[in-house]
Amino acid sequence: MSRTGLYFMRQRFLHSLLNVVPAVLVAGAASLASVSSANAQASRTRFRVRVDPGALNEPVTGRIYVMISRTNEREPRAQIGRTGVPFFGHDIERLAAGTFATIDGSEPGFPVDSMAMLPAGDYYVQGFVNRYSEFRRADGHVVWMHDDQWEGQHWSRSPGNLYSDVQRVHLDPRRGWNIELTASHVIAPVEMPEDDAWVKRFRFQSPMLTRFWGRPIFLGATVLLPRDYDSDTTHYPVLYEQGHFSLRPPLGFREGSELYREWIRDDFPRVIVVTFQHPTPYFDDSYAVNSVNVGPYGDALLQELIPEIEKRFRVIPQPWARWLSGGSTGGWESLALQIFHPDFFGGTWSYCPDPVTFTNVEGYNIYEDDNAYERTRGWVTVPIANSRETNGAIRTTSRQRNYYELVSGTHGRSGEQQDIWQAVYGPLGDGGLFKPLYDKRTGAIDHQVAEYWRDHYDLLEYLKRNWTTAGPKLIDKLHIYTGSMDTYYLDVAVRELDAWMKTTSNPHYEPYIEYGLFQPHCYSGDVPTAYRLREMAAHGVRHMPEGQTAVWWNH
Repeated sequence: MSRTGLYFMRQRFLHSLLNVVPAVLVAGAASLASVSSANAQASRTRFRVRVDPGALNEPVTGRIYVMISRTNEREPRAQIGRTGVPFFGHDIERLAAGTFATIDGSEPGFPVDSMAMLPAGDYYVQGFVNRYSEFRRADGHVVWMHDDQWEGQHWSRSPGNLYSDVQRVHLDPRRGWNIELTASHVIAPVEMPEDDAWVKRFRFQSPMLTRFWGRPIFLGATVLLPRDYDSDTTHYPVLYEQGHFSLRPPLGFREGSELYREWIRDDFPRVIVVTFQHPTPYFDDSYAVNSVNVGPYGDALLQELIPEIEKRFRVIPQPWARWLSGGSTGGWESLALQIFHPDFFGGTWSYCPDPVTFTNVEGYNIYEDDNAYERTRGWVTVPIANSRETNGAIRTTSRQRNYYELVSGTHGRSGEQQDIWQAVYGPLGDGGLFKPLYDKRTGAIDHQVAEYWRDHYDLLEYLKRNWTTAGPKLIDKLHIYTGSMDTYYLDVAVRELDAWMKTTSNPHYEPYIEYGLFQPHCYSGDVPTAYRLREMAAHGVRHMPEGQTAVWWNH
């Protein structure tokens, strides 16, 4: 190439460089301006929350919130939920009483992602403080979590937590705000309902669970007694009704109800019905299994709580006389207890159980999907639905469900459904909290964690691996009910279990599975409770050892 050609090439290169550099500088400046603008926006929109020293004069570790509502018919703290009003949160560590902590525009919220998305207008706002406690666990880990106060792991109404008065304010993200909220009200302790002739309650500290968590953990039971229990010496079969934490009478029993009218009949089978109370630092319920993250709740229930029931009340301590039932969370528990302990329990009636196999966990497949929030097929990516109406309309997406939990509590401390599944089913993670199945912000699934779920808690996979030993012990013991349009898609996993059970051999056994046509969560067979109890009693009589008589029915 000639010198002239080289000269013009250099000139063109320098000319292009001079054109590019300003563009890069301008783009960089715009990017910095955007970040600066976002930071400025975040600092302009903020709430400051403190604990009133007159209400609690000690440092607090936990999480603060602000709830924002257009109405004040109920306090804003009572209006948050999966489809509730906007709220935002921020973790605090050893915050001194009287010192403000800030929730600003940088914090993610739910159901709006940021404070900048709030329409300008008048609102009612309320501050809240969720107190965590230190757990020095037996495995050497030290974790800070909400210690259940016998409210069933609901931080918005947990005794000892604090909330502020409600303020009416005008919010405009363009102008910003700086609002101070003082949490001066302490939620009072739970008042235990009084026992009566029909219903008894007890609570005790669990040695196993206390040892695991490093601070007192309690188990309890609410017991419904049959007619004339106090006037005879008969021993009775017992139904262990599984479900979320509640101190109410089992089966919704109350004088004057339809169940009550059957309960007192001469020809009605006389049984005892028991609900468990086993809240955990993660959730209102333990899922009744042992877990590296939640603790040995399975052992505690079978080796501490049930023996205590059998000591305090006249129950028949034989497998044929121990029945199980429950819905949703309780549906999974009642099925899992029967499958994992086929020699201990005599039959289960499981309604709308949580995923019996993890190929469908409220919409996502942990084994095949790469993301819990969206699914890509070819060129198309669509959000994964979490819940639906019976006509198929989407109620919430998986991302929305999980973002609600993320705002409620970081690191799995929301006290909500997806977090407890990950805590119970998942392996131990860094710092003593569970190793997540997926990234809570992006939804990306960790397939090594999915394998752990499959190997330890997938009920269908367990049956496939252990059918030759478990199968013979489960014959005539499994009854499952689900709506064909279950709100959380739980019928999908039941159908997969159903299909596999039809292929079983040595032995071949197909459980009773009923699908309620177009029924939502939680379909239970569309029969009165008294009818189901008669069905269970008849089942017990069929499996009663030869030589025994059903004096508990034939008074």
